[in-house]
Amino acid sequence: MTVAGVIVLLVNDHLLKQAWPGFVTGKLSDVAGLLVAPPLLALLFLRRADLAATLATGVLFALVKTTETGAEAASHVWTLVAGPSRVLADPTDLLALPALALAWWVRARSLTAPSSPRLRVLLTAPLALLAVAASGTAPQATSEAVSVEVRGERVIVHTDGSAAWTSADRGDTWIFEDSFGRPPKRPAKAMCVPYQATRCYRVASGRLGVEQSDDGGDTWRLSWTPSRDDHDRLVRQFGDRLPRSGGLAVQGWRGGHVVVVANGSEGILLRDETGSWRRLGRPGEPERAPDLDLEGVAAAFLAGCVLFGAAGAGLRRYHRGYLALTVTACLSFLGFAYAARVSPALDGLIELLALVTLAMIPTAFIGGTILLIIGRARPAPIAVGILSAPFVYLAAYLPFEGWVDGTFGSYWAAVAVAALLTSLVLAVDLALIRKDAAKAPAAL
Repeated sequence: MTVAGVIVLLVNDHLLKQAWPGFVTGKLSDVAGLLVAPPLLALLFLRRADLAATLATGVLFALVKTTETGAEAASHVWTLVAGPSRVLADPTDLLALPALALAWWVRARSLTAPSSPRLRVLLTAPLALLAVAASGTAPQATSEAVSVEVRGERVIVHTDGSAAWTSADRGDTWIFEDSFGRPPKRPAKAMCVPYQATRCYRVASGRLGVEQSDDGGDTWRLSWTPSRDDHDRLVRQFGDRLPRSGGLAVQGWRGGHVVVVANGSEGILLRDETGSWRRLGRPGEPERAPDLDLEGVAAAFLAGCVLFGAAGAGLRRYHRGYLALTVTACLSFLGFAYAARVSPALDGLIELLALVTLAMIPTAFIGGTILLIIGRARPAPIAVGILSAPFVYLAAYLPFEGWVDGTFGSYWAAVAVAALLTSLVLAVDLALIRKDAAKAPAAL
């Protein structure tokens, strides 16, 4: 049941919530989380304390969902575990509390099972931690920089509302003021350096970019524009609605000047006194979450293939039936992911495809599990699959998070790193499975 709860949590939070956000998927996430949380919490105790872990889960869940203090504390915890996150208090989520009774009943039955309950919990813990960490939701920033003005020593970047970022040290530090007044109706698109009229700057028309003139505006050349890789990152963040440079201002002083550009939803662009351009984003606000759904689906697909493939390597019978079921499960997962992303113009057909593939995933999974049991699969390959699947997912996915953050300058560098890390995990899995297979005849 813990494994089932983990799978429900992963599928619901990664796919269902994005395809059909609403009451059902929200409550399903709570139910699955309450099934998974007690065994995870029990691992923190020196002795087995299932009752204490179940009660603690219920109390903490109630505090988070009914008090602002609890929700704020949970937000900080999720931020440490899964990046910038926001947990909201919602008393209606208490409807999921009966799931704790189901978790306790499953735990009581597992104590009479022939295999070790502690071993099962340890094997499912990596998947559970991955699922729980994935359930945190990063808040989306909404402020857009639309215009810039200089007032004495201060540079003011107005947003599309009444807020503004201000800096009194030539852009080194910024203060966000949420009630500053309306921005100018006509943001300045071009401006020359004070006391140096031959040097001028203007925003590029219809895109992100700044042009520069050294002859008072007679001729212009491109001074800054996003690199190819930066442009690809922006596409992942904003899709077809790429931000545009809206306005700029030049702050000059004896011996130098800075240029501050309002880059819409991208935030602030700064040219410092050394002549270097820096993208500052929206100071004090989290970055818009990038769209890495395709990479996430590919990573989950690989992890599922490793999980099923490693477990099936220990089968003594029913190899063809197991292969057919697991291939069906994996292809159904890809079909559902496709259905969740394609054009809404095919709503009826796509909804039918989504429902069919969604039904086939658990059906094939349950069928494969039954075949593992009646086919007397060896436990070691199953353990290899369960333990390595989260590592395969992370190895295939995290390099692309690094690409978005700028760790890798090129997308294809992230692809190469992901391929290398995934190959290393698979090589270890293969070695462990071959070692177990070599011992199998002696064990029989």
